[in-house]
Amino acid sequence: MDSAPEQDELVDDQSLIAQAQDGNETAFGELMQRHYETSFRTVFAIVRNEHDARDLTQEVWVKVWQQLARYRGDAKFTTWLHPIATRRALDHLRKRRRWFDRFLPFSRDDEDTGETHTFTEPVDEEPTAPAQIESAERHAHFEAMLNSLPPKHRAVLALREVQGLSYDEIATAVGIRRGTVMSRLFHARRLLAQKLRESPCD
Repeated sequence: MDSAPEQDELVDDQSLIAQAQDGNETAFGELMQRHYETSFRTVFAIVRNEHDARDLTQEVWVKVWQQLARYRGDAKFTTWLHPIATRRALDHLRKRRRWFDRFLPFSRDDEDTGETHTFTEPVDEEPTAPAQIESAERHAHFEAMLNSLPPKHRAVLALREVQGLSYDEIATAVGIRRGTVMSRLFHARRLLAQKLRESPCD
């Protein structure tokens, strides 16, 4: 039932892309406006810092403008866009060698084992001062565990749990095989659960 609007959007994208490839900056601006938030969410899901994510997203679109001539329309524009955004975000993390805070809690069934892994923090409606201190300590501990995950595992975890990308979309974005995506997700969840068990927050 939603196929017609989606098809119309694809047609509009193709028209804007064709014009932009001919050097029409106005068309490129419209294309960027249409897909900016999608690219921003991809970057933010990985770097977890809004200021950095906004700057990086601007860099992503400079790269899109530079590489747009290579887009042949074999896949949806967003499918082509995801790898550019993902690579820029990962490059940023590799250079900074640190993780950013406020990673969203996640809960999802493990598709390999059928187990459910949930990592959340209880939030009081009106926390007392001691409760706020305890919550901050738990948050810092949780962040430390996340920070200890290898970048390649953190990336696929963010794309899956925060962005909700499929295994195939993650494979395309990161440049790995679908089976590797599944393996990294499994190990990321397992490692995080293990670290939380071995180092509980007192």
